Amino acid sequence: MDKRPILNLPKTSLEKGLNAVGILAFMAMAVYLVLNASMLPDQIPTHFNAAGEPDDWSSIGFILLLPAIGVVLWIGLTILERYPHVYNYIRLNEDNVEFQYRNARMMINVIKNLILILFSYLTWQTVRVGLNETDGLGEGFIYLFNGLLFGATLFFVIRSLKK
Repeated sequence: MDKRPILNLPKTSLEKGLNAVGILAFMAMAVYLVLNASMLPDQIPTHFNAAGEPDDWSSIGFILLLPAIGVVLWIGLTILERYPHVYNYIRLNEDNVEFQYRNARMMINVIKNLILILFSYLTWQTVRVGLNETDGLGEGFIYLFNGLLFGATLFFVIRSLKK
């Protein structure tokens, strides 16, 4: 296909639902952060090792960096999500263009919401570690998150190759 058509494809209920879950997770974390910010110590964890244990500490101002990065990535991917005709496709033709656009857009939607949930969880757990409510992110967290992220990406790539 030489020229990719620009299709007006409304968001699906699943896309809207995933956005709602991501936004709700972020809002819950923000409320938790605001309610507990005054009780945090001067030093909070800024890095966690593969076992989910904090291994670097910094000033409390760092706590705002994680939500900021999450929001910037979410907004950027939301903008990108609106333009599926600019993505690279392996097998795009007139018969599958709508499927490919929807599939690619759903992949971006899943990834952006996983990222927002990740940064919300990291912030929430950073606050909890700062308050001595927990020791870290939890065993297997990094493997679970990477598995979800790469698994989702692989699912949508394989799905795109089948059509």
